Amino acid sequence: MKNIAVIYHSGQGNTEHFAKHVVAGAQSVAGTEVSLLRAEDLTRDPGSLIAFDGCIFGSPTYLGGVSGSFKSFMDATGGLWRRQQLKGKLASGFTVSALPSGDKQTTLLSMLTFAMQHGMIWVGNPFLPEQNSGVPYEQALNRLGSWTGLMAQAGHSTPGQSYAPGDLRSAEAFGRNFASVLARMAMPTEEAI
Repeated sequence: MKNIAVIYHSGQGNTEHFAKHVVAGAQSVAGTEVSLLRAEDLTRDPGSLIAFDGCIFGSPTYLGGVSGSFKSFMDATGGLWRRQQLKGKLASGFTVSALPSGDKQTTLLSMLTFAMQHGMIWVGNPFLPEQNSGVPYEQALNRLGSWTGLMAQAGHSTPGQSYAPGDLRSAEAFGRNFASVLARMAMPTEEAI
C-alpha cells in the first residue's frame, strides 16, 4: 500500500474542491491510500509527512504565489529539510485562481523549488490540452495548458459555483497519474530481482 498526502490551503473553498477531485483520482489506483490534509494543521506537525510516500501540494494563487497559510506550512518544514527526511519521496502541485493564467506558473514553480530543496522527485502534468483535438474548451483536459503541475480556474463567485468540467476531469486525471507513477516506481525492476 502506497500512502499519498494531498496537502492544501483553501481561502474560499475552491482549492479544497479541486483537492477532493485530486484525491478521488489518486484513490482510483489500486494499492493507494490518500489523506487530505490542511496545510494549517501540518504547520503544527510537519513531521507527520515522513509517513507518506508522496505529497501533492495545493494552494490558491494569491498575488503571483502560494497563499500565506501555505507558505507558513512550507516554512514549518525547516527541520525536515535540515535532516532531508523527505528526500526521494514523490511530489507535485496544483493551484487555483480566478483568471485563466493569474500567474499560476509562479505558484507551481514555488512548490517545485520547495520540493527540490527537500530532495523530492517532481511529477508533472503529462496531459496534452484536448481542445487541440476538437474537444470544446470548457470540457478539455488540461485546458489551461500546464505541464509543471495542475492549474484550475475558479472564477470570482462563491464556492459551489460551476467549475469548468475539463478542470474537474483534469484534477482527477492528475491525481490518478501521480498515484500511477508512485505505483510504477515501487515495482521491482528485473535488475533488482
